[in-house]
Amino acid sequence: MPCSRNSTITTMSNETKKLITHDGSFHADDIFAAATLSLLLDKRRESYEIIRTREPELIVSGDYVFDVGGIYDEKTNRFDHHQVGGAGKRNFGSVNSIGVDIEYAAFGLVWKKYGEELTGNKKVAYIIEKKLVAPIDAGDNGFEIGKYDYEITPYSIQTAFYSMRPTWKEEELTNDEMFFKCIVPAKEILSREIIQAQDSIMAEEELIKIYEKAKDKRIIVCDMNYSFDFSLQNFAEPLFIISPSKEVKDKWSVRAVRQDSKTFKNRKDFPKAWAGLRDEELQKVSGVNDAVFCHRALFLCVSKSKEGAIKLAQIALES
Repeated sequence: MPCSRNSTITTMSNETKKLITHDGSFHADDIFAAATLSLLLDKRRESYEIIRTREPELIVSGDYVFDVGGIYDEKTNRFDHHQVGGAGKRNFGSVNSIGVDIEYAAFGLVWKKYGEELTGNKKVAYIIEKKLVAPIDAGDNGFEIGKYDYEITPYSIQTAFYSMRPTWKEEELTNDEMFFKCIVPAKEILSREIIQAQDSIMAEEELIKIYEKAKDKRIIVCDMNYSFDFSLQNFAEPLFIISPSKEVKDKWSVRAVRQDSKTFKNRKDFPKAWAGLRDEELQKVSGVNDAVFCHRALFLCVSKSKEGAIKLAQIALES
């Protein structure tokens, strides 16, 4: 049977670990399983090589075997889910309180064992589990997280990696070549998701401190542009959050707090008369002399000063 290898070697370990998965066509779950193990061993400063094969003798020799081999045993680093009975499920709640069972695929099995070690934080690992790992596992197992009654559907990361497979006309390309190309962006995506989750947890902690100290808990004023404000949805009072603009120097934004993270509905909109207005028009209607912009969807206002932003939020409260 064919076998292909791609090696990424570091110099701190004398023994090269074998990461083994199947050859032939590929999916997002085996790509991200390879990316997770690669980042883990990079972090440990251990050398490794990735081998794509279905040869039983090679599979048995692997230090980490994923998406092939017909065995799930995390103690021996066997992470397949194709055997009879699969490799278990995890349950997530939903907005209607009905639990959703999602079967594990290779990515999820690897993440289940090593996600916390890789990220260094149990909460970070869980955020990525919900955001990236479980949806990829669901797609690999033929489970539709969301059904759509339209002729178009969202373009998923699974779809992106599927496009990397050679077509029937591309005889010069191989699945092996394209699989190894996919690992590079997968490692980058996973690394960025870890950073995003880590920083969002820090932001959440800071926002809760600001909320607890705020005199008027309907308006939360921050001196940093925290990217994670969904934590405020756990409290009943907050309606607007104020922070310096990250994109534009010397600007302050006022954002409406959403009802929940899965909707664009605000707890309270800005006044309808402000929708889509800019500069002098907005200043005239609002009475705030340094107002700059109000989004037509009424979830964002911008001013030139912190004081102007607070005034916009106070007016919106009374509207």
